[in-house]
Amino acid sequence: MVRWQSQTLDADDGALPGLTRAGLTRTVQTPEFEGITFHEVLCKSALNKVPASSNLPFQWTINPMRGCSHACRYCFARPTHEYLDLDAGKDFDSQIVVKTNIAAVLRKELGRRSWHREPVALGTNTDPYQRAEGRYRLMPGIIRALTDSGTPFSILTKGTLLRRDLPLLTLAAREVRVSVAVSIAIHDLDLHRSLETGTPAPKARLELVRALTDAGFDVNVMVAPVIPCLTDSKAHLDELFGAIADAGARSAVAFPMHLRGSTRDWFLDWLAEHHPALVRRYRQLYGRGAYVTPEYSTWLRERVDPLLKRHALKPEKPAEPETQPESPHAADPQLALFG
Repeated sequence: MVRWQSQTLDADDGALPGLTRAGLTRTVQTPEFEGITFHEVLCKSALNKVPASSNLPFQWTINPMRGCSHACRYCFARPTHEYLDLDAGKDFDSQIVVKTNIAAVLRKELGRRSWHREPVALGTNTDPYQRAEGRYRLMPGIIRALTDSGTPFSILTKGTLLRRDLPLLTLAAREVRVSVAVSIAIHDLDLHRSLETGTPAPKARLELVRALTDAGFDVNVMVAPVIPCLTDSKAHLDELFGAIADAGARSAVAFPMHLRGSTRDWFLDWLAEHHPALVRRYRQLYGRGAYVTPEYSTWLRERVDPLLKRHALKPEKPAEPETQPESPHAADPQLALFG
């Protein structure tokens, strides 16, 4: 952190009102992360309550950061950046809000008498193992706080940086229930480079699945979202599920892409540029809404289920929750698990 002092920007210099509300302490840029700006904030709480209506297997989430340098074009969480007066497109990819005190705040919250050690999920909004975690190292403190309090937890990630914490997670699993899932939506390398520009390659994530499996974890892989007309072919799914099984995963889940809020325009702009012939088909599939037609969902399920069976992957019931913004100013709060 000392190396960054000469590159720190004044927190009052151009700070947007949304960031000020979020507890901004300073804004940082560094050549190590070219094109990315970090906004360091002091959070008041670490645990986020999940609405009872969400029908999820957990009631609490933790989001160490907001925004995500993975830059997945389809990411459901993009609209949450608008609550900070940032845009859901390039700002979401490059303006990363980092809760520098989150581990200390979490430990305090877990120490309360009112805490009943309910399951906590990480990776429900933006990825806790995106590139910034390599610099800020928030996850080790979070993992230790959860383990010391006897709180079971789960992690969903596309970030191979999780391997750094594998020894810590292995120790944690001796004390509490630890579930780990890896997201691998695309197996085609060219499509991956175009749609998930900041994420580790599919091969690297498959190697992460193998490392977790070898460490004794039952790994679930999220083949999500399935992108209509681009990743839903039988050949693509068969190849991907086969690679997932070969990597040692226990189970997998797949469901179609949702295009909520401003994510819709951000993705459709990309589609019009790279696959203009598909625009009409997408209008048919999505209409003016965020979800594909029921007919497509049924068709996809009937394609996926036999492939899971063929590769001996246990099918997991897909939880398709919606994303919960952390701002009291947000209208119609949602809760989302994948992105």
